[in-house]
Amino acid sequence: MKILVVDDMPSMRQVMLHMLTSLGHNDPDEASCGLHALKMLRLNDYDLLITDLHMPNLDGEQLLSKIRHDKKLSNLPVLMVSSEDDKAKIMALIAGEVTGFMVKPFNCNTLKKQLHWIEANKKVA
Repeated sequence: MKILVVDDMPSMRQVMLHMLTSLGHNDPDEASCGLHALKMLRLNDYDLLITDLHMPNLDGEQLLSKIRHDKKLSNLPVLMVSSEDDKAKIMALIAGEVTGFMVKPFNCNTLKKQLHWIEANKKVA
């Protein structure tokens, strides 16, 4: 599975990349912001996007909207990661067709469960 990880905090990207590697995903890519991620998504084929919600310039919710309105990317599974606890915001993400949502802090087991659920329900290769 080809995965793109997006977070404006380098330390959070490294934690996610380490978790993915420990789960057998040996070649995840990374982007430091939503704008960079969008360019990468349009140039490469990914099976999953894992993105932070709160980022400058183009946040996770805006990135999700652009993906869902892009004919080439519209079916891409998107796993959102955030410390957000506002139920209205989370409901807006669900309405925006986010595939999964993980609340920070999370552990490797939580990530593993999300990846298995996405693979089983979205037929990710």
